[in-house]
Amino acid sequence: MFRPKESIHETTRSDIRVGSFLVVGGSSLHLLITAMKKLVSTLVVFASLSFPVNSQTSPGKSTGPKKRVATARRVIKTDKAPQGIGVYSQAIVVGELVFTSGQIGIDPKTSQMVDGGFEAQADHVLRNLAAVLEAAGSDMSQVLKTTVFLADLEDFNKMNEIYRRHFKEDPPARSTVQVARLPRNALIEIEAVALVKK
Repeated sequence: MFRPKESIHETTRSDIRVGSFLVVGGSSLHLLITAMKKLVSTLVVFASLSFPVNSQTSPGKSTGPKKRVATARRVIKTDKAPQGIGVYSQAIVVGELVFTSGQIGIDPKTSQMVDGGFEAQADHVLRNLAAVLEAAGSDMSQVLKTTVFLADLEDFNKMNEIYRRHFKEDPPARSTVQVARLPRNALIEIEAVALVKK
């Protein structure tokens, strides 16, 4: 049992006090671990509530306590990329960041997977991703991180060749993993995090 110290009037030998909290009853080691977990959880909550989001200040000027700034969440929709085949948005913009959903090699005009095997799908995935980013006010040059999902890691080298055509200079950070299966039996899926262009 976990109670603030103000509500405790007397304690037993097995009670443990951590900070301003008192844990009552049980073995000492178990109590100490429980108390520490509670204390860390409380500190994390307080830290997240007081974390300053807007820290832009002029050099040498103190503005006092920082205020948390509410940031709007904007949903991105475009006909130039496939519509979701599940319950999700094509992308979400929050502040200066764009978070895209994974794109697969569907032609947005026909809503069908493109023909031509892995290479055709990979190229179309990146075109779809570019269309979503454009609708969000970004582009491929602003991508910070991608995650590539492959149905078969044997396609890694082929993916790299096609990927290089779309990220010609200073490519973003990337993770590439093989998965058991992708929606619509796609061979590749890519999601991205990017900056909104200023």
